[in-house]
Amino acid sequence: MFSLENLLQQVFFGNSIEQYAWFVGILFFGFVFLRVFSRFFSRLLFKLFKQFSAEVKIDKFVELLVKPIELLLMATIIYWAINQLNYPFHEVLMKRKKLDITYFDVIDKLFMFFIIISINWIVLRIIDFVALVFSYKASLTDTKSDDQLVLFIRELAKILVVIIGIFALLGVVFEINVLTLITGLGIGGIAVALAAKDSLENLFGSFTIFIDKPFVVGDLVKVDNIEGTIEKVGFRSTQIRSIDRSIITLPNKKMIEDALENLTLRNFRRVKFTIGLTYDTRPEKIKLIVSEINTLINNHPSMNEEGVAVFEDFGDYSIRLMVLYFIEMMDYYEYLKIKEEMNYAITNIVMKHGSSFAYPTRTIIHQNESNDFVD
Repeated sequence: MFSLENLLQQVFFGNSIEQYAWFVGILFFGFVFLRVFSRFFSRLLFKLFKQFSAEVKIDKFVELLVKPIELLLMATIIYWAINQLNYPFHEVLMKRKKLDITYFDVIDKLFMFFIIISINWIVLRIIDFVALVFSYKASLTDTKSDDQLVLFIRELAKILVVIIGIFALLGVVFEINVLTLITGLGIGGIAVALAAKDSLENLFGSFTIFIDKPFVVGDLVKVDNIEGTIEKVGFRSTQIRSIDRSIITLPNKKMIEDALENLTLRNFRRVKFTIGLTYDTRPEKIKLIVSEINTLINNHPSMNEEGVAVFEDFGDYSIRLMVLYFIEMMDYYEYLKIKEEMNYAITNIVMKHGSSFAYPTRTIIHQNESNDFVD
């Protein structure tokens, strides 16, 4: 007589149809609702951080956590499904130290591998979220040093989590004695330190930057003939956005050893140049030109009162006027616009008074000699 129960108990390859049904059902149900479960657990986990993260929406937290939680759930679903089967997973794969290692032991190690990886990934994403919250709070303050500190602590925390994860993998999955490994690293620490001398110097350089604060993120600096804005300070290097908008990476060791000029800390940019007038310019015209340039400098809203224009000296082919002024510190492109504006204005002043700009010239005098011939 046909019975569903008898049908489910039919055995094929060491497993009953019921076991196969559970295997397929768990996989199907798990993968169909994988994204739903991951978002649910992400929102559930968000409640732990809700008190101090009111500035950042829950959607950002879910966006960061959904992928690593999916990996964790996927590994759990597959492991749970495989647990429903008996054959061939309990057959002996190899012998080691008088112990039989089965296929299921290998699957168990793989499961622990993905569990540790996914948990590490989740912790790293939580660190990113916490750093995002503190970065937002730091952006509300006047100082930029706390913005820089948040990024530094985030990187430090992530490195520590990765190191802990590696030791967890070595101990749980590969069954390596972690204490013995750490002791071995301690013995070989001197050799490692010598091999990683530059990296350690750059690491200490990063700590020096955070303690002394010669600059912070957003400052305009000049080091090793490189001028640009500080984008990021990491453990090993500092990223600078140059004036031509490219990213330049300098080792932290170089940032503290070389002469560094923090252009943000100065109030004004100095502009100094010389213009040459032709020698046919009359003295009264020179006085008017110098006077109008001085008036232009002193009346400009973006300059201080220390600018000056003077009749400097007599050049080889021109009357030389020295122009010096200080532009209030601002965006580099605004600075270029003001320089251009001043150059046009000075050109108009010179042309208005009937003079012109000199350029290298040479005067050649021909002397004709008359010779008398006597017949």
